[in-house]
Amino acid sequence: MACSIRRERTLVSGIDVRNCPKRELEQWLQQLSERIIGGYRLNREEALRLTEIEGEDNILLLCEHADRIRRACCGNVVDLCSIMNIKSGNCSENCSFCAQSAHHPGKDVPIYGLKSREEILAAALAAEAAGARRFCLVSQGRGPKYNSPKKKEFEEILAAVRDIIAQTSLKPCCALGELTLEQARALKEAGVTRYNHNLESSANFYKNIVTTHTWQDRVETVKNLKAVGIQACTGGIIGMGESWEDRVDLALALRELEVESVPINFLNPREGTPLGHLPKLNPLEALKTIAIFRFILPTQILRYAGGREAVLGQWQKQGLKSGINAMLIGNYLTTLGQPPEEDHAMLAELGLEGGEAPVNVR
Repeated sequence: MACSIRRERTLVSGIDVRNCPKRELEQWLQQLSERIIGGYRLNREEALRLTEIEGEDNILLLCEHADRIRRACCGNVVDLCSIMNIKSGNCSENCSFCAQSAHHPGKDVPIYGLKSREEILAAALAAEAAGARRFCLVSQGRGPKYNSPKKKEFEEILAAVRDIIAQTSLKPCCALGELTLEQARALKEAGVTRYNHNLESSANFYKNIVTTHTWQDRVETVKNLKAVGIQACTGGIIGMGESWEDRVDLALALRELEVESVPINFLNPREGTPLGHLPKLNPLEALKTIAIFRFILPTQILRYAGGREAVLGQWQKQGLKSGINAMLIGNYLTTLGQPPEEDHAMLAELGLEGGEAPVNVR
């Protein structure tokens, strides 16, 4: 693939993307996408220029060129994974979007302790049968770093990881919260190759959604993961009231951290949470966000995550033609996803192959 980094002069020109003729915009986007495929990387000013593109036709044009970048830099394999909520509810953190928080428990959210190894393995086998290639064990809480009295839980999770490796073809992932370097090494030794730890939003906006820990706390865990050789599955949630500048800054931070996989979640407002009153994102705004992330992160795995069904609905196929090359299949942590059979049918209709996407961060 040609997507290696090359330093060049910036591409910002005098083009007015809000008012220029469609043909002129198309020529500009074609030039931009060609140079990104060739190795150029956008700076912040250039990325913000993309956010000024408006109107359905122009947004779909942006998506078309984002898909061009995806095909050239990532190929046609769509990375498929499933997740399991291995411990639910009564979370100590006050993330405004989350129905599992003890600070604002959402309506009808189940509360239970750590699932047994047998239950975890059964769920992994079901995910494998549904076509997933990876299986992520997700636990609420700030992380084992802060749960020293519950060291046994961490050991049980390590054992569950080893069970999955021994009895399935899946690659196990984890999302357990903040980690020490020592804990990251333990996960690596158990066989974990990828770990989910989202930054959620930009450093500037983060204080508006969480106050029990900081954005930098999240970054430190990502650095610990990278230090021991575990791939970072790190993204955010779109539609929490953040600005376009915040979205661009999040994507640029993910690029700087060289994360391998980027989950793009769309807020599906949950009753009882501080963000429960917010409207769902407009589908075209969601597609525009995906496309801009692909322009900024041409070689990363961009993953459809929570909220895609609720926000995009019939536009989900378009997302797979706007830069997405990975997706969660099956259910989420506290909400249901669409049946895996529908996802596989969608991929087949678009000529895409479900599997494990190559990691190509450059």
